[in-house]
Amino acid sequence: MRLLCVSDIHGHADALAAVLATAERRGYTQLLVAGDLCFPGPKPLETWRRLTQAKAVCVQGVSDRALATLDIDKVRPRSEHERARLDRLAQTRTELGELILARLARLAPTHRLPLEDGGELVLVHGSPADPLEPISHDMTDEEVLSLLGDDPADVVICGGSHVPFDRMVGGVRIINVGSVGEAPCSVRSDVDRMRGGARPAGELVRSGAVSYGAGHADATFVELRAGELWVEQLVVPLGRAA
Repeated sequence: MRLLCVSDIHGHADALAAVLATAERRGYTQLLVAGDLCFPGPKPLETWRRLTQAKAVCVQGVSDRALATLDIDKVRPRSEHERARLDRLAQTRTELGELILARLARLAPTHRLPLEDGGELVLVHGSPADPLEPISHDMTDEEVLSLLGDDPADVVICGGSHVPFDRMVGGVRIINVGSVGEAPCSVRSDVDRMRGGARPAGELVRSGAVSYGAGHADATFVELRAGELWVEQLVVPLGRAA
């Protein structure tokens, strides 16, 4: 079993296409996606269609929940940026349509997958203890342990923070697969900082200006080889259109 693991596509279908093209040349058996699929990027419907065609296993991220459940009429924008985010949310809902929005609403927060060595992998957007709260690269072991919960599985595949890493904490292998659509350069956004704790879906709209680079997308291969977990984290270059 060779898994292609990605997260945080955010409606950037061209970036997803670049990742899938690279992965298909290398070969994989299953696509796992750790949430934040369609918002706020330029091609939410194409993103959903590509994931459907790839038979991806997806879990629900913060933006997926906002798309499916946020009552826009109850959110009062405090700036032009917030108003633009709300407008984009409404546009994305229209493009996706009620059927896809209903499917986003039904996405599970976690997905568990048995491994060939008898272990178990859990796919989650944030963390096993709180699917909306991410494990970030700069957390201490103690902070990470508090987010693993009582039954974290042997391997945790997650996203949310947009920064990839691979580390072992408390006997659990934690692999953050970064971001396909909004991989940061050197400055993290307010979205990432705000995700340090659970918050209402409306706060997604109130995130500040984003300092993301458009030069690459993140992806991770996970595979068991001779009883050992093999992890390869990829940086996929993107063209201007991505």
